[in-house]
Amino acid sequence: MIRVFFFFLLLFLLALGFAWMADLPGTISVSWNGYVWEQPPVIVALVVGILLAVFLFAVWVVRVILKSPQIANRFFKRRRKDKGYEALSHGLIALGTGNAKLARRYGLDADRLLAEEPAAKLLLAQTAQLAGKDDEARQRFEAMLDDPETKALGLHGLFVEAERQREPVAARHYAEEAAKTSPGLEWAGKAVLGYQAVAHHWDEALKTLERNYAAKLLDKKAYRRQRAVILTALAQKLEGGEPERAYSLAKEAHGLALDLVPAAVLTSRLATRRGDIRKAAKVLEATWRLSPHPELAETYAHVRTGDSAVDRLKRVKSLSAQRANTPEGAIAVARAALEAREFQDARTHLKKLLQSEPTRGAFLLMAELEEAEHGDKGRMRDWLSRAVKAPQDKAWIADGIVSAEWQPVSPVTGKLDAFQWSIPTSGLDEQGELVEDSLFEAPVLPAAVPSAASEEPAPAEPSADAVADEPKTVDLKAEPVKAETKPAPTASSDAMPAGTAPAKDTSSKHGFEGTTDDVRFSPALSDLPDGAPKATSPEPAKDVAKTDTAKAAETDKQAAADDKKADAKTDSSETESGEGTEPKKEGSEPEASGGELSEEKAGDKKAENGKAEAVDDSDGPIQFPLKRMPDDPGTDDDEKEKSAKASRPRFFN
Repeated sequence: MIRVFFFFLLLFLLALGFAWMADLPGTISVSWNGYVWEQPPVIVALVVGILLAVFLFAVWVVRVILKSPQIANRFFKRRRKDKGYEALSHGLIALGTGNAKLARRYGLDADRLLAEEPAAKLLLAQTAQLAGKDDEARQRFEAMLDDPETKALGLHGLFVEAERQREPVAARHYAEEAAKTSPGLEWAGKAVLGYQAVAHHWDEALKTLERNYAAKLLDKKAYRRQRAVILTALAQKLEGGEPERAYSLAKEAHGLALDLVPAAVLTSRLATRRGDIRKAAKVLEATWRLSPHPELAETYAHVRTGDSAVDRLKRVKSLSAQRANTPEGAIAVARAALEAREFQDARTHLKKLLQSEPTRGAFLLMAELEEAEHGDKGRMRDWLSRAVKAPQDKAWIADGIVSAEWQPVSPVTGKLDAFQWSIPTSGLDEQGELVEDSLFEAPVLPAAVPSAASEEPAPAEPSADAVADEPKTVDLKAEPVKAETKPAPTASSDAMPAGTAPAKDTSSKHGFEGTTDDVRFSPALSDLPDGAPKATSPEPAKDVAKTDTAKAAETDKQAAADDKKADAKTDSSETESGEGTEPKKEGSEPEASGGELSEEKAGDKKAENGKAEAVDDSDGPIQFPLKRMPDDPGTDDDEKEKSAKASRPRFFN
C-alpha cells in the first residue's frame, strides 16, 4: 500500500513539473552554423530526454557486444549448476528411499556438475555407507578433513563408521576432535561424555559436562542430575582410598539430587564412619520421603553400629512411618521383625503386603518366617512354590539390562543415568494370586500319641464305647481236615515246658493296635486260640509214637488242651456247627494203641474241667506259629510238612 502511494506521489510531481514548464513564458533558441532552432521549454525538455535514452541504449549495446564471451560463460555455468543441483536433489531423494544404485548415479552426476560441492561429497559417502562399502565411505569422509568447512562433517561420518565397526577407541577420538573443532556440536559433547563415563574417567567427565553446559547443550535441571550422578560414581570409586573426599563429593551429589538413592546411601554410610549419626539419619530420611527404597531402610537400620535387633526394628518402624503404606516400608519392617524374632509383627506386615501388592521377595520372606517360627517344612515349601509364580520385585533396569546394584551408565548404550528402579518388563503382565487369610494362620499340630514307655505294663480295661469304636479282629480259620489224621507237635507246644497251664482268655484288648507299640502288650502267640480242628497225619504220627511214646503223649495232651480252649472262646454266631471239634466218622478210628487214646481223652477232660492261671509272657520273645500267611497256597514241600505238623489257622489282624 505504501509503494502504491509513493508511485502516485511521484507521478503527481512529474505532472506538476510538466505543467509548470508548460506555463513558462518565452522560448529556447539554439543557433549553430547559421541555423537557429527555437522551441518552448517543454519541447526542449522532451527532446533532451529522448536523446539521453538513445545514448544509454547505444552504450548498453556496445557493452553487450564487448562482454558477450563472459555473458556466454556465465550462462553455461548457471545452466550446469542448475543441472547439478537437480541431480543432487534426485540423489538425496533416492538415498532417502533406500535406492543405493540410483542415489550413486545421481551423486556422481552431481559431483561432476558441481565441483567442490560438500553436499555432493556427502551424498556419495552416505551412498557408500548404504551400499555397505565401508572402505569407500571411510575414504570419502577422510577426504573431507582437509577442508575446514567440511572437517566437522567428516569427523561425524568417521564417528558413525567407528561405532558401526564397534571401535570405541576410534569413535571416542573422532568425537573429541569434533568437540574441539566445534564446541557447540551436541552429538560430540554427549558422545565424549558417554565414553568418558563408560571408561570411569569421572574427573574428565566433570570437565566435559561443564563445557556442554557452557555451550548450552543441556538445561540446568539435566546438568544438576548428571553432575550428581558423576559425583556419586566418583565418590564410590574413592570410598576405600580417600573417604574424606568421597564424603564431600557424595554430600554434594545428595544436595544436587535428593531423590538419588545411591548418593544418599553412600553419604549416610560415610557419615556413619565419621561418627556423624545424626547427619547419616537425616540424609536417609530426606531421600526416603521422596523415593522409598530397600537400600535406604537397610542402611537406616544399621546407621548406628552395635545396636540389637530390637533397636533396629524400632528404627525401621520410625523410618517407615515417615511415608506410610509403601511396599518397601512393609517389607523392611517385616525383615527387621524377623531378625528380632518378633514373628507376629512380621506376619502382620507381610499379610498386608501379600494381600495388596504380592511380590516374589515377600513370598520368600514368608517362607523364611514359617521356617524360623514353626520349623514347618511343608508350609515353607508352599510359600516357596507361590513365590515361583509371583510377580518379580523391582530392580535397577537400563536398556533391557536388569542389575541388582545401581550403575552410573548403561552397559549397552553408555547413556549416563540410564538405570531406573522399576519392575522388569517380563513381570509387568504378571498378576499375583489371591492370598487368603487362612494361609497366614499358625498351624495347629495334632495331639501327641502317648508312647508305649509311658503306659503301665497292664493297661486298664477300655470302656464299652471304646471297644465298640476299635477295629474288629479278623479270625482266620483253616479248613477242617479228615478225622483220621493225628496232630503232630507244633513249635509252640514243643517250646512250652511240660505242665505249663494255658493262658486265660480275655476279651479286652491291650496296647495300641496297628502300631509297633502293641508288641509289648499283645498276648503271647502261644496262647492264641485255634479255630480249626487238629490236622494229623497217620503215618508220621505212628513213627513218632513208636520212637518216643512219652513225648508224643505229652504233646498230644497240650494240643488237645489248646483245641478245647479255642472251642470255648469261639462265638456261636461266627462259627459253623461242628467246627472247632474233631469230626468223627464211623469206621474211621485211627490206628493207635489203647494207651495213646486214653492219654488223649484224659487231656481233653483236663482241658474242660481245669482252670489254670494264664502265664504272662508279654516280655518274652514273639513266637510265630506260621511261616507264611494263611491264604498262601504254599509249595509241595509245605503240603508234605502240613501232614506232619498241625497248622495254627487263627491269626490276628
